[in-house]
Order: sequence, then structure tokens, then C-alpha cells
Amino acid sequence: MRATTAFNKMLAIPGAHVAAVTFTAEGVVVDLARRAKRLRCPCGWSTRALYDRSTRSWRGLDLGATKLILRAEIRRLSCRRCGRVRTEDVPWARPGARFTRDFEDVVAWLAQRMDKTAITRLLRCSWEAVAKIVGRVVADQLHDSRLDEVYRIGVDEVSYRKGHRYLTVVADHDRDGAVIWAGEGKKAATLEQFYDQLGETRTAQLQAVSMDLGAAFKKATDTRAPQARQCADPFHVIALANEAINKARRWSWNLERDKARAAAIEAGTKRRGRPPAGTPAPRDQARWVKHSRWALLKDPDALEPKQLEVLHELRRSGSVLYRCWQLKEGLRDLYRLPDPTDVPMHLDWWLAWACRSRIPAFVTLSKTVRTNRDRVLAAIELGLSNSKLEGLNSKIRLINHRGYGHHSAAALIAMIYLCCGGLTIALPMER
Repeated sequence: MRATTAFNKMLAIPGAHVAAVTFTAEGVVVDLARRAKRLRCPCGWSTRALYDRSTRSWRGLDLGATKLILRAEIRRLSCRRCGRVRTEDVPWARPGARFTRDFEDVVAWLAQRMDKTAITRLLRCSWEAVAKIVGRVVADQLHDSRLDEVYRIGVDEVSYRKGHRYLTVVADHDRDGAVIWAGEGKKAATLEQFYDQLGETRTAQLQAVSMDLGAAFKKATDTRAPQARQCADPFHVIALANEAINKARRWSWNLERDKARAAAIEAGTKRRGRPPAGTPAPRDQARWVKHSRWALLKDPDALEPKQLEVLHELRRSGSVLYRCWQLKEGLRDLYRLPDPTDVPMHLDWWLAWACRSRIPAFVTLSKTVRTNRDRVLAAIELGLSNSKLEGLNSKIRLINHRGYGHHSAAALIAMIYLCCGGLTIALPMER
């Protein structure tokens, strides 16, 4: 069997046949001859008029331990529709690429599962080439149809670099939290770019949008999708309650420290040396309050015996921290009610309780929750939260750390689409 016939059978290059095979120190060089004589512009316009021609090489999948290089003549044409000179596309490679489609598909498949440094060693290509290949494959595989039939979405931001550098991520709740859009920044204008890409018709189909309690995403949604019900993420609501407890605990800690200092000044100079044997050491109340944090924040069902003792002592002493714990658990009970019709009444009861508590942190929290009352109730009624997006944020950080950072937001966004956008890369042997 001739070498050209063997390589024709083995490579099965679409739109071309093997004209010659050369074994060089660099690898196996396969010269291709195009079957199509008529030139076709990427815009679809075709002609027989040739502007010029040149020879170009593409890297293919390795033949064992030997590199494979495809070499063919590529032509340019003067397109009347585009009004400029353009290069024709070849069926075995993507536009502007120096690698074959099979090679790039394997790189993208590996990038979904391993870091880029390992890919560069396995396939003997540069780190920058891997990043560009991922961008080309994502641009080729990412279709506008992913934005069709989108009814319930979640919006969240994720930090990807120091210096307050953020990405805004939009996921579809009805597609298991698949990322359908990502953009640089976390302002209202960033989310408006998503609504612009979605279009007026598809934006009008949105039924619900889950988000945090920030003002930026709310502003963009109020402006572009006023018909969609906004749902406040329960995680962020409870996080505000935990922060209120921390503020109250710090206030109580400072108060106990001031009391201890005043008592020390009133008692005079502290006695030097160790106390006599058998003398019980006085408890440092400020330190005890400081270490009551996890007893106040943890789920009651997960408390350890020592933490339960802390809560019982706070209750017996009538401490304000115990009331803070009750307020926090009362707000959590909002998401535990078995009957959804009781939710509005329970929320109104909690708001009145928190407002009358005279605890500054919880009074401020009650104002925030009252402002977002409709969004909190909508999240419970529709059963929506940003839990899937929080999981996505962890995966995005892992992708970023796995690549030891990315040189630009666009490169990271391409990796997000590749790994979290539901893209399925078919390997050459699976076709």
C-alpha cells in the first residue's frame, strides 16, 4: 500500500486528499490537495477569481511519539459582499487556527478535566496556544440557542482576582444551574449587557430572577425585566442575621472588657505572682463572651454539649446575646414552615419583634428585610435560591486556581463556558 493511500485512510481529511508524505526531523509532514476549485468566502459568497495564494501548516494529533503536520495551499479572494480581501476557510481547521479541529477538540476535552500545564506537557504545545484553542472551541460550540426558553435564572458575582475584580455569572435554574452568560464586572451595566444579548422577546419571557440583596442587579432587572419576580437568596438573608449576631457579640465583648478594667482600677494594683494553691481562678467574662461565637451561629441540631451549656447560661443570665440567638432562629424558621400560607404572617411577626428588640444590629436588619419583603416571600413561594450559583462560584474559583490565574477575564470566561456551560466536546474517535 502506498503511503499516501494509508494516510488517506488513517486521517480521513474532509475536503482534501493526501498528495505527499514526508518524514522530517520535526515530524511527519502531510501535503494536502484541495478538492474544491471554487473559492468561498466565510460570509458565503463564492467566486473563481483568485487574489493570491500561500502555503500554511496545521498541527494535527500526534502519531504515537511523532508530531503530525498538515500542509496545504490556502487562497485569498476579494469578496464583493464584504468589500475586502478575505482568506478562505478550510474544513479541517477553524478560522485563524494553526491546529486541526481534531487537535483542538482533544485540547478542549482535556481542559474540562485537567490544568493547562499538564495539557501542554501531554500534547507538546504552549500554554498560550491552549488558552486560544479553548476560546476558539467555545466560540464555535456556544450557540445563541442557549438563551432560548429561559424562564428562571440566578445572578451572582464571583471574585476572580485581587483588587476587587469580579465576574457576573447568570445560570439557568431549569437546566441544573448551567451557566448561560458571564461578563466582567458586577455593576448594573454588566447585567444589562446580558439582557441586551437576551433581547426584548426572550427577556419578556422571564418569570423569576434570584439574586442577592445588592442594589446593582435589582436596578438592572427593574429596568429591563420588570415583569420577572425577584427572589432574595435565603443564604444572604441568614448571613445578614449572622452578621448582626457578630456585631452584638462584639459589642458585649467590649462592654465586658470595660467592666473588667473598671473593676481592676477600683480594686487597686493586681497582686503579683501565682494565686495560692486551691484558689479558683476567676473567669474572664470578656474572653468567655468572645468564644461564644459558634454557639450562637451554629445550627441548634449540630451544637456540641459545651456549646449548649453556653446557650443555657446566656438564657439563665438574661443576656442580650440569647435574644439575638432567638431572633436569628426566628428568621431561619421562616424557611422551615411546613405550610407556605403561614410565611407572610410569620415574617410580619418577626419584623415587629426585631424592630422592638432595641438591639441596633437587628433593628437595622429588620429595616433591610422589610425593604426586601416581597423578594423574600417570592423566593419561598417559588422555591428559588442561589445555592446552585454558590456551588458554581466554588467551581469557578477551582478553575481559576487550577490554571494559576488567567491572563484576562475573557480567558476565564471561556473556561467557565467550557466547564460550566453544559458544552459537550466530542472526541475524534467518537464521531
